Amino acid sequence: MGSIHHANAKTTARIRKEIQDSKETITQLAERFSINHKTVLYWKHAGRVTDKKSGPKNPRSTVLTASEEQIIVEFRRLTKFSLDDVFVSLRDQIPALTRSNLHRCLKRHGVSRLPVLDENGKRPARKKFKDYDIGYVHIDITEIRLGKRKLYLFVGIDRVCKYAYAELHERMTQEIARDFLGNLIADCPFKIHKILTDNGAQFTYALLAEHLRPKNKVHMFDRLCKEHKIEHRLTKFRHPWTNGQVEIMNKKIKAHTTKRYHYETPESLKKHLMAYLLAYNFQRPLKALKYKPPYDKIIEIYEQKPKLFHCNPSQKIVGLN
Repeated sequence: MGSIHHANAKTTARIRKEIQDSKETITQLAERFSINHKTVLYWKHAGRVTDKKSGPKNPRSTVLTASEEQIIVEFRRLTKFSLDDVFVSLRDQIPALTRSNLHRCLKRHGVSRLPVLDENGKRPARKKFKDYDIGYVHIDITEIRLGKRKLYLFVGIDRVCKYAYAELHERMTQEIARDFLGNLIADCPFKIHKILTDNGAQFTYALLAEHLRPKNKVHMFDRLCKEHKIEHRLTKFRHPWTNGQVEIMNKKIKAHTTKRYHYETPESLKKHLMAYLLAYNFQRPLKALKYKPPYDKIIEIYEQKPKLFHCNPSQKIVGLN
């Protein structure tokens, strides 16, 4: 790659080298290269063929002095004040201090975010996520707009292998949620032992007031879970991020379908949705799975723990025909 010259440069590194090595006069060189004789004279005695660096010789990234930065850093470490509290406390002693250069100073010295310490002044050990066997499925419903038409996408994704299943419906009722769960159970080659949903009326009666709940009646979604010996767990009220696995999957599906393409009918969207799920489950390497597709992870788990499956997952791989 060649060197980058100044925008107004009339000479290149090769021409400058020729000027320095040539024994011709200044006038002859100026005529030969069609440049000003002052330019020839400059490069004749420059001792280099590259441009000088632009900008100040001793650049400063801040108006704060070294002693002022040391005061700020030590004050932050000792008091553990927030950014605004540090600014209010030191602005009278340091006139050049602003909130922005204070933030840059703290970040430059690695104290912009103080570590969380326990009672003994030590960093608490990081807690690892609890390990689950394959079969812990997150389920959610997201709304999709197709022109003026409103549709509902039911999505389920396994926490361990990231295998996803989705259905598109015009309504979101208890019956549809129950049927979706039945189709999900039939589609997955592994046994589902836990399901995590929100507190929507399609999945549970938990949020209904006592006088509104049907007496001596179990929600049909819970009834199907009991029939298949599945534990139905609910997210904390108004905490949708606890069901983040499926929330992220909803965004992925929308990003590759409705937010990128136009569909005339729901049937065309369903076909494209099916194509995307096939590509995702069988071909797309995922970083969370060490760059393996979800179905390769399913087969890998099956070889180690076949008791967690009700059929051989290789039998569900689409073949040539």
